[in-house]
Amino acid sequence: METRKVQLTGGSTYTVSLPKSWATENDVSAGSEVEFHSEEDSLLLTPKTESERTEGTLDITDLEGDRLTRAVMTMYVSGFDRISLEGTKITSDQRRAIRSATQSLVGVEVLEETSDRVVLQDLLDSSELSITNAVTRMRLIAESMLEDAVTALVENDEDLALDVIERDDDVDRLWFVVSRIFRATLRSPRAARELGLPREDCFDYHSSARQLERIADHAAKIGQLTRKLDDVPEEVAAEIESLHDDAAEIVDRAMDALLADDSSTSTELAHEARESILDLDERTRHVDELLRELDPHEAQLLGLIVDSLSRSADYGGNIAETALQKAAPRP
Repeated sequence: METRKVQLTGGSTYTVSLPKSWATENDVSAGSEVEFHSEEDSLLLTPKTESERTEGTLDITDLEGDRLTRAVMTMYVSGFDRISLEGTKITSDQRRAIRSATQSLVGVEVLEETSDRVVLQDLLDSSELSITNAVTRMRLIAESMLEDAVTALVENDEDLALDVIERDDDVDRLWFVVSRIFRATLRSPRAARELGLPREDCFDYHSSARQLERIADHAAKIGQLTRKLDDVPEEVAAEIESLHDDAAEIVDRAMDALLADDSSTSTELAHEARESILDLDERTRHVDELLRELDPHEAQLLGLIVDSLSRSADYGGNIAETALQKAAPRP
């Protein structure tokens, strides 16, 4: 850390010198323009750039399948607006993996394609995306998935179970959007300012979005297990429905706490959500006792479903904990 003494120039202007090493590394010289970003009692300085859109190149010669798909997603989340994928000769399998990646990302399209190069372009302006809206949309989809997954189980509706599984892709796409926006706020004070949110709030939304993504994964898991089961005994079905209602209430209350504008309301809702988990754990143990009377294979599958509902409630508890931190006074 370096310190500088503030000086008064011309009787009305405060000035401070820049460290030469920092200026050299960031191509700042006499006549350069810099930007100041105010964050409460802090003032951040960055070099002024002509464009915030970034380009990145990735050598995919040795990448294929899931590894290639994951690499493209990582480039997107890292904030690249234009991604050049290059190799000696891009194979058909690699092109399929690239297409799979673009279909899993919001606003990404193939801009150029040759034998040794594929260029992807993010057609959305990240500065216009709302992290709050993305998280809210994730909430709606994840909660509806969990409800429909249990309905599919109780009613033995295989088509509904399949629909739940397919909706998991929608949540994943939104999760990548939230991750991209969050990382942008870490890199650039301008990104946080354009969102109109403190970076601490962006972290809280990102953390909660991760919990929602996991809840959606468990809803999809319930859908997959449902397709392996026949009719569920009425007593067990009723208990699982009740368990879902309790878990969904925890998640719903936690999200209300996270999004509440009033800190006292947020704190009260978050505490209620956290305290409800103890009652749900007791109900979970009761359902597990009922499963012991069933066929071992059926009991195992239903036990996994009960575990997914319990874990979903725990993820709701994590969101509630984040809401408490968000509502707490800041130093």
